[in-house]
Amino acid sequence: MAAPLTVLQVCAEMFPLLKTGGLADVAGALPQALRAQNVDMRVLLPGFAPILAGLQAPREVARLPARGDVPAARLLAGRLPACDGDAYVIAAPELYLRQGGPYADAQQRPFVDNHLRFARLCWAAAEIANGIDPQWTPRIVHAHDWHAGLTPTCMRELAVAAKSVFTIHNLAYQGLFPGEVFDQLGLPAACFAMDGVEFYGQVSFMKAALQMADAITTVSPRYAREIQTCEQGMGLDGLLRSRANRLSGILNGVDATVWSPAHDAAIAATYSAQDLDGKALCKAALQAELGLQAAPQRLLLTVVSRLTEQKGLPLLLANLPALIQRGAQIAMLGSGDAELEQAFTAIAKAHPKQVAVRLGYDEPLAHRLIAGADVILVPSLFEPCGLTQLYGLAYGTLPLVRHVGGLADTVVDCSLEALDEHRASGFVFHDFSPEAMDAALRRAELLYGQPTLWQQLQQTGMAQTHDWACAASCYAKLYGDLAGDSA
Repeated sequence: MAAPLTVLQVCAEMFPLLKTGGLADVAGALPQALRAQNVDMRVLLPGFAPILAGLQAPREVARLPARGDVPAARLLAGRLPACDGDAYVIAAPELYLRQGGPYADAQQRPFVDNHLRFARLCWAAAEIANGIDPQWTPRIVHAHDWHAGLTPTCMRELAVAAKSVFTIHNLAYQGLFPGEVFDQLGLPAACFAMDGVEFYGQVSFMKAALQMADAITTVSPRYAREIQTCEQGMGLDGLLRSRANRLSGILNGVDATVWSPAHDAAIAATYSAQDLDGKALCKAALQAELGLQAAPQRLLLTVVSRLTEQKGLPLLLANLPALIQRGAQIAMLGSGDAELEQAFTAIAKAHPKQVAVRLGYDEPLAHRLIAGADVILVPSLFEPCGLTQLYGLAYGTLPLVRHVGGLADTVVDCSLEALDEHRASGFVFHDFSPEAMDAALRRAELLYGQPTLWQQLQQTGMAQTHDWACAASCYAKLYGDLAGDSA
């Protein structure tokens, strides 16, 4: 067998050590999945406290030089059991060891020096690609989302031979900073230009990556097409269209070692598509845990999401009074927009037997919600991939989604034809309106009253394969093609 292809993955978070969204799930699962594709992937992460705590046998392999106002730092190497692989971690306490989350303080205010904190990550990636660790050098550097967006630019400035891949997880978050911070980043003045990091007078980490990366991917085929339109291009659609020959969509997978109702230690009872009895026990346990009425006949809907307009939560808010009146139950886990948090919390307080809201994020509770609910709601305005609908499919919890992005790629509406052909796996609506969502909700309520058809949809969804093997094969081919270009 040929020697493994060496790839450095650059990201800001990784499940289960640190997670704010789906990026962490991808970052944690991809290195393991690629091993079967003869890819030696190591991970580079900022030295946040949970990351440092999870690094086994850390050793210093290099000192990273200062770049402009980006401070010097120590580069540690060690083993990360979280991804069952080797990793680099940037030890820079002044940048990463702070109260709050990885990107914002305890009051959800973004750290004012985020441009320096994540420029440090990007320069470190370029230094590793340039051979700062004499024991290991990547041929491909795979950067994820805006936090790693300057990586291809930094690689170019160091004239490294490695090729770069950049993955867009959500184009709405672009790493935008005032233009005056550019001089702090350690890049030459020529980089602050239309064909560089400049974006309408600002610094854009995302735009820099789209401009410079050798290959661009995003997390579903449909989203790759959508972001080339004015409607969903977030001001970058022209650039993306100009680089369309470098852009592809690779659908995210689900880590079956974490998300499997047959083996999930976090849920009240395990079950499978062939034996769904345990799902009823999960529902009863969830209703009891959340203080909802113990009523197996009531349709139980769940939301596990950031509470934002992007996730379509205003549509649910508009439909909640009618849903409550019709007898449905709703269980929600998430945080985000303060007005949405307050509105949902107020409704839960007024209807404690029908609505339960838990603010924040709790991974075991997320598993219990998805296992115990009948329907998982993902009515997004836009959705690069979406993972919760994939978790819902795996757990026989039927997704109700808007026909957009990865949601459209993964959920088949319960039309008569799709039901007859055993293809239907959920409920899909098109217009971003309360009325369109309500029509889908009513379809779900009606079908819930037909247990044979409902079980058919559950089993269709649970039979789907959304593991990481397919995505890993696509990434391995992309890496191989790029490495061949540089050979």
